Order: sequence, then structure tokens, then C-alpha cells
Amino acid sequence: MLAMLLAMLETDGDRERFLRLHGAYEKKLYAVTLRILGDPAQAEDAVQQTWLRVLEHWERVSALPWTEMEGYIVTVAKNAALDTVRAQRRTAALPEDWDPPASETGETEYRRLVALVRALPEGYRLVLELKFVEERTNREIARLLGMNESTVATRVQRGRSMLMEELEKEGYRCG
Repeated sequence: MLAMLLAMLETDGDRERFLRLHGAYEKKLYAVTLRILGDPAQAEDAVQQTWLRVLEHWERVSALPWTEMEGYIVTVAKNAALDTVRAQRRTAALPEDWDPPASETGETEYRRLVALVRALPEGYRLVLELKFVEERTNREIARLLGMNESTVATRVQRGRSMLMEELEKEGYRCG
């Protein structure tokens, strides 16, 4: 995983700074997330999410003085762990005697969703396709399209909102 994280950085200087940061705080982040989650596997996942979030905001993070780095990274780790806790609370277990409905292909719904995505304005459609079909990060999309990451994030959010509005008009409940 570390090699993949390093590959996301552009310069040798950034990679060296990240390696130093990773070496200095990897164990501490694991301890923090384990304390919150109580599950080693979930704690490892939260630490990986932390490093990904750090890289998503690398320009801002790398500009921090080394003395402020620990507080920032530990906060990101706590937030990643708390996101996991929140997600677990939202997920209700199904009763053991639950009988799932007969499976449907969902082909009609899929075609309708594709049609709705294609009907979006080009700028939103392209960003959503890159984000959710090609599973690219906001940073990658910004580089590909020559725009700011914040613009990409805004377009993702607005594009999803447009899709949800259309789906709700057609009787689907989003939420």
C-alpha cells in the first residue's frame, strides 16, 4: 500500500517528506484508530483512509510546519475512525428470518439512470463519469480536465444533486 501512496506523489521531495511522515506517525495513527474502533482490521482501514486523505490534500499538508503535522494527521485519523463508527450506526442488521425479495435484473432502472446521466450538462456528466465509472480521485479529474480540485468537488456534488432531483421527480426516494 505504501508504494501505491508514494506513486500518487509527483516529486522525490514530496515522496521523501511523505515517507518521513509515514514512518513517524504510522504506529500512533493505528493506536488512535484502534482505541476508537476496537477492531484491528477496521483500525488498519481507518489508517489507510487517513493516508489517502492526507494525499488528497497534500499541497496543504506538506506546507504545514513539521511541529503542526502530528496534530493535523491525528485529527484526520480520528475523523476517519469516527466516520467508520457513524457508518456502522447507520447500517442496521437484518433479522435472521428475513426473506429477500426475488431478484430483478434492474436493467430498466439501469438504462434510465444512464439516460439521466447522459442528459446532464457536459461539464457535470464528464466529471461524474470520471468519478463514479472510472473511479478517479478529484485530484486526477482536476488534472485531466485542467480545473481546480474544489471545482471538481463542486461539480460532483451538484451533478449528484441534479440526478437525485430527477430520480425523485420519477418517484424514486433518494436518501
